Amino acid sequence: MPAVSYVNGAYMDHKEAKVNIEDRGYQFADGVYEVFAVINKKIVDYDGHLERLFRSLKEISLDSPIVYDAYLFHIRNLIKKNNIIDGLIYLQISRGVAQRDFKFPKNTKPSIVITARSISMGDYFSKFEKGIKVKITEDLRWKRVDIKTINLLPPVLAKQSAVENGCDEAWMIDSEGYITEGSSSNAWILINNKLITTPANNSILKGITRTSLIKALKKKKIKLIEKRFNIKDIKNANEAFITSATQFVMPVIKVDNNKIGNGKVGKYAHVFKDAYMEAIQLK
Repeated sequence: MPAVSYVNGAYMDHKEAKVNIEDRGYQFADGVYEVFAVINKKIVDYDGHLERLFRSLKEISLDSPIVYDAYLFHIRNLIKKNNIIDGLIYLQISRGVAQRDFKFPKNTKPSIVITARSISMGDYFSKFEKGIKVKITEDLRWKRVDIKTINLLPPVLAKQSAVENGCDEAWMIDSEGYITEGSSSNAWILINNKLITTPANNSILKGITRTSLIKALKKKKIKLIEKRFNIKDIKNANEAFITSATQFVMPVIKVDNNKIGNGKVGKYAHVFKDAYMEAIQLK
């Protein structure tokens, strides 16, 4: 069955879908996006993702191209049209098509693209049991990474550096020597039964998966500390994790040349994953 996407008001074969070469998303990265996980045909933490989408739109002074309730309609439609059981929905909004000029164009309608693809939950669980490796890279991003913009070249370079060094993810380090977050995830370490993650400010993207896990930890009465951590802390960590809409909760077994714990998935990994899966809202 051909993949179906939604582009500016129309459903179409994904291979036939096109955007204008003067779309400001293409020329300026002038836009925002969200990624929604789908589990058993249901959207994971939909309300949190949509709330963040509208916050991102507001922060860059961009109007929504469709009404609020239409997002759920179109996402559910794509899940059905693409026969998605478990998968991902990618949603992008740009400022639209206009003659190339740095200043905002007048009377330009924002562009919207929504795509869908299937993923294997079996692949996730298999990867979870093995854990992943992380590479430390310099954080080269702009100062408003709390906005989920499509300006992703620095994280792309960080991820590529990780891959070229045999790792699955990059953890970015700031000028003061502290980890901010992953190239496409939030970062966590566990020291002496205390889970630590970087506070949500303009140096990280406040992950929806991160938020759901924090809620889950509070219900389980597991101690969480939101504070900055550095490489010395990583070396002392018993366990480490990333969280994201695509990786859910994923254990980290090595950071650069430093094994985490004994270099294997730790005992808390399943506890945190199960707590997260219990806490998510499906819609």
